[in-house]
Amino acid sequence: MQHDLHPEYSEVTIQLADGSEITTRSTMETDSYETEVDSTNHPFYTGRRQFVDTAGRVEKFNRRYGLTDDDEGDDEETEDAADE
Repeated sequence: MQHDLHPEYSEVTIQLADGSEITTRSTMETDSYETEVDSTNHPFYTGRRQFVDTAGRVEKFNRRYGLTDDDEGDDEETEDAADE
């Protein structure tokens, strides 16, 4: 049988985002661990939805590919001319 095959299993205190603490056992090498996201604040468990600001992403895309508001207006003018 092999010696020292399994990692050491010790008690760890986990501090949740709301400040509460849980003591469990783990193979982590530290005595404590702090979480930022847990069941008290994660949208899946709380039912709250978080809205992502996509306007910044769209602007970044337009800057990256050299698009401006004027370019978008040109497309509409060509469509109007085609309708006539």
